[in-house]
Amino acid sequence: MKIPIFKDVHPTLPSQDVSSSIDYYVNELGFDLEFQDNPSDPTYAGVRRGNVELHLQWHDPKEWTAVERPMLRFLIDEIDALFAEYQKQNVFHLNTELRNTAWGTREFAFYDLYGNGLTFYEEL
Repeated sequence: MKIPIFKDVHPTLPSQDVSSSIDYYVNELGFDLEFQDNPSDPTYAGVRRGNVELHLQWHDPKEWTAVERPMLRFLIDEIDALFAEYQKQNVFHLNTELRNTAWGTREFAFYDLYGNGLTFYEEL
């Protein structure tokens, strides 16, 4: 009997405007656009940075309160360099800080345009 092997995972993040999400992830967070379902008015797209691919999916703003937004954790090499890169992009919230945690990581976190939580960390 063959054993199923998990090869990858592509989290799908909700968005009220996929074009603005593409712009944010590409121009602010340094991802590359991998695909989009419609070049003029996308409702589904994929962005990639290194080995990480995220999918962005449109959700009707009228139903937004019922849409749950995830918190993603990205394992990173050179966390200080990434923090400095994003600090220049002015994407942080007021309380965003790079810190060492009691659970053995160095990390920072903030929310994207539509409230999806993004935590970037490096193991100490």
